[in-house]
Amino acid sequence: MSPDRQHLFAVNTPDNRLEIFHIHDHRLGHAASIPVGLEPVAVAARNDHEVWVVNHLSDSVSVIELDDDARSGHVVRTLLVGDEPRDLAFAGPHHQRAFITTAHRGQNIPFDPQLTTPSVGRADVWVFDAEELGNSLGGTPLTIVTLFTDTPRALAVTPDGSRVYAAGFHSGNQTTTVGEPSIPDGFGPDGVVGPTTNFEGKPAPEVGEIVKWNGSHWVNTVGVMRDDSVKFTLPDKDVFVLDAMANPPHQLAGPSGFFQHVGTILYSMVVNPVTGKVYVANTEANNADRFEGPGIFAGHSLRGHLHESRITVLAPGGGVTPRHLNKHIDFAHCCAPVPNTENARSLALPQGMAVTGNGATLYVAALGSSKVGVFATAELESNTFVPSTAKQIHVTGGGPTGVVLDEDRGQLYVLTRFDDAISIIDTRTRAEVAHVAMHNPEPPSVVAGRRFLYDASFTSAHGDSACASCHVFGDFDSLAWDLGNPDARTTTNPGPFASALINLLLDPPQPIDPVFHPMKGPMTTQSLRGMLNAGPMHWRGDRTGGNDAPSAQPDSGTFDERAGFQKFQAGFTDLLGRDTPIPAGDMDAFTDFILQVRYPPNPNRPLDNSLTAEQEAGRVLFNAINCGVPAPAGSDVILRCISCHVIDPGGNPGTAAPGFFGTTGLSTFDFVTQLFKTPHLRNLYQKVGMFGNPATFGFPGGDNDPKGDQVRGFGFLHDGDVDTVFRFLHGISFSELITGVGNGGFVLGPDGADHADAIELGRGGRPRRPAPPARRCRRVRSGRQDRDRRRRGRLSLRRLGSVQDRPPRVPRDHRRGAAIAHRSRQPDDHLHVRAARLGRAHRRRPRRRRLLGRRRA
Repeated sequence: MSPDRQHLFAVNTPDNRLEIFHIHDHRLGHAASIPVGLEPVAVAARNDHEVWVVNHLSDSVSVIELDDDARSGHVVRTLLVGDEPRDLAFAGPHHQRAFITTAHRGQNIPFDPQLTTPSVGRADVWVFDAEELGNSLGGTPLTIVTLFTDTPRALAVTPDGSRVYAAGFHSGNQTTTVGEPSIPDGFGPDGVVGPTTNFEGKPAPEVGEIVKWNGSHWVNTVGVMRDDSVKFTLPDKDVFVLDAMANPPHQLAGPSGFFQHVGTILYSMVVNPVTGKVYVANTEANNADRFEGPGIFAGHSLRGHLHESRITVLAPGGGVTPRHLNKHIDFAHCCAPVPNTENARSLALPQGMAVTGNGATLYVAALGSSKVGVFATAELESNTFVPSTAKQIHVTGGGPTGVVLDEDRGQLYVLTRFDDAISIIDTRTRAEVAHVAMHNPEPPSVVAGRRFLYDASFTSAHGDSACASCHVFGDFDSLAWDLGNPDARTTTNPGPFASALINLLLDPPQPIDPVFHPMKGPMTTQSLRGMLNAGPMHWRGDRTGGNDAPSAQPDSGTFDERAGFQKFQAGFTDLLGRDTPIPAGDMDAFTDFILQVRYPPNPNRPLDNSLTAEQEAGRVLFNAINCGVPAPAGSDVILRCISCHVIDPGGNPGTAAPGFFGTTGLSTFDFVTQLFKTPHLRNLYQKVGMFGNPATFGFPGGDNDPKGDQVRGFGFLHDGDVDTVFRFLHGISFSELITGVGNGGFVLGPDGADHADAIELGRGGRPRRPAPPARRCRRVRSGRQDRDRRRRGRLSLRRLGSVQDRPPRVPRDHRRGAAIAHRSRQPDDHLHVRAARLGRAHRRRPRRRRLLGRRRA
């Protein structure tokens, strides 16, 4: 809202515009629509005539000058910032400094992101002096503050502008994976935690496990310590405190500069203007627990209790107090038919918030409940509030995200993301009095299907969990979960397979039974982006249509992505705790929507799409080296990385999403205890930030010393237990022990340089890590355990792949919907549906060239 409180600003994310409204009692009058960058997600008014807009996909901020009555305006400056900016706030002297959160990477950064260096913060806050933006094309920041957390999101400012609070987005919860090679063989007190079979009596595969830091030790679900297998620490710093008055601004030193243990996924923040306390809307994940399904055979299950929606209260100077918004839920009982009274009282996925001027009342938008919760701040802080429908306001349209409070008129403005509109709520009657639609260019299938990703009141019995609880805004949550189901049956894995189904590690080698065992062990959450034309789903490809129809490209059997996604119906009943699957028509609508969600280009690729010498050498190796996996019987093909991780932008021409970008959907034997689908390679840069691995037989040698504090607990491969691409490419399957190459396999390039980190991360310049000398792969001996592993075939290598090519840039589902009013934060489920907007006439010519260049990436 403008400082004079006469105008409301809303970023229309799908239409790439800033919408301006004149404010009236119980209505809004549309005043202007101003084109900005791609996927605007946050807006802040510096004064009555100047508005700033954060463009998430353009990696930029548009500075807009308005005329006297705000009926027109134009972009007067475009500031270039780091990758995927998410929020904006003004603070500092006279509130003239702009703070913008971005990822610690991107084409515009003036520094080395150190993607292969341990203990580096992966979140940045760019700070600009609004009165002195600099003479360079993209502006000159006053400073860039790096925070020791993963990609950031929310900002909040004290009323006097002296302090800025910045939150990590995927901030984690001090959990990590101990890989199967680090666990003693067999089941039992020191080995793999049981059950040893599913309810049918079929032996379970030996797998890794998720461990959690309990304050003194890393322990698994039964309390067994695994300290020797975790070579790093997770301080879990979540919210950071910046001195906005300093020159330049910086994080406060010592413990006063951060808050720990705030939540797992942090969505938004707001400061109480009277007490100075900070309210953080977040969810807390229960991923340290195991299993989906009814929990009969194992005696426990996560069904109906994956996450808790919370508001955590931060006290100035220290103090972290989480408050569960749904403390009325009886998690011991599941799952009542929907709707039910327990469900009706729940608030899921809290987003934007607003506090009254007297500090007494807090409003919070519940994305997953189509409601706004109303809390007395004193009751929230003391935990004496009682969840009640009387303290909740339903909004039409669905998916509320941003909120702005207009106390002068007794009105609350709420953005409803599902229909791209604004609801006006009378705060006295707590009723919606108007609903104002913005222009939405999204196809009807997107609008109709989006809600099934978020709507916890419809998709879960308790009303507190949805698919987006883990697949945050259609992406992932940077966690691993053990969602095996001991009460489920073993099923056939239909393939097709790129490799022979022979376990080479047995003596003699033995055939592999192609099955999906329901007890699969830890798996990192996968993104829901880019699934079309990528074959079956889940790491093992167990969400597949291959058992229902013959498999043939492009869209039959295993390669039928619609059929594969339809298999996720089981997730509603076995995990979210719905009493029955959602209706078939709703599942069709969900499928239509989600298969249109796309990936952005690699932010580490230069704008001219060029490769450095090291990256080009990595590409040659990726295309040429024998990976050590045998081809199917009767084939004399030598399998290389690209044989499975296919990169072919022209693949499957004529389909809705042509091109293969790391996978075609084939499965393979990969030197582990289960068969896996070949995964795509398109988001590895998002997983940088965990460094430190124990020595195992699969990854001999290397640096296995403790690495100290890290920002992430999960790295690469299906369970996230490998810290770096570099380590994976030094694995034994790429050595001459397997491939017979004679030069260390995928370790050295033609000129003797080390190309492992240059293959995927897209980083310019020479690798920072010195190249090791060419050597034969040496085995790490561990006595009987080592001999047993070699005899029984438990060498833990997985195909990660290493090269990432990108399809042409097309619109994604918008990361934060249409952010509303002076500073709202919205969902990130980017669905790019209008590629033509890359060439919009309103873009400044230099900026348009930049975007088109990135599109080619």
